[in-house]
Amino acid sequence: MSFLGGFEAVEPRTSGFFKLKKIRTLEKDMPRKSFVIHDHDGHGNFLMNKRSINCRDEHGAWDFGGGGLDFGDSIEKTLLKEIKEEYCVDVGGYEFLGYSDLFRKMKGVDTHWVSLLFIVEINRSKVKNGEPHKFDELGWFRLDNLPNPLHSCIPYQLGKFKDKLSKFYIK
Repeated sequence: MSFLGGFEAVEPRTSGFFKLKKIRTLEKDMPRKSFVIHDHDGHGNFLMNKRSINCRDEHGAWDFGGGGLDFGDSIEKTLLKEIKEEYCVDVGGYEFLGYSDLFRKMKGVDTHWVSLLFIVEINRSKVKNGEPHKFDELGWFRLDNLPNPLHSCIPYQLGKFKDKLSKFYIK
């Protein structure tokens, strides 16, 4: 028996409840949730990672940090956890930018990603690659001088949040 949200009932219990097992599927009719984190150093430089062959997709593309929202975790807990896991650093402060929808094909399947975007200040001198299996390299870039190739969602997100991000562009 499959439940909405990616869980499957296994082992009926005498209490009438089932033990649930999380199942990982790519369902074309259900939006996926993610975080996109624009980490910056307070001086107009943004941290990006180059995606390795171990990432789900877009290998070799430069991307901002991020991750998935797990059931039962709050948005704030997930935000802080992802930054600590990916870059081994604590958050100095953060601001919610908004959300974005990304529609694309993955492995021949139409997908819909709903992303919550945050701008986060971190201490540049303490950043380390906490996920070397996922990130081939880390780099600091200004928004008007980003590396190539970029993850396919970045041009859309930078355009959508141009007003909120404008204070970080070199004049």
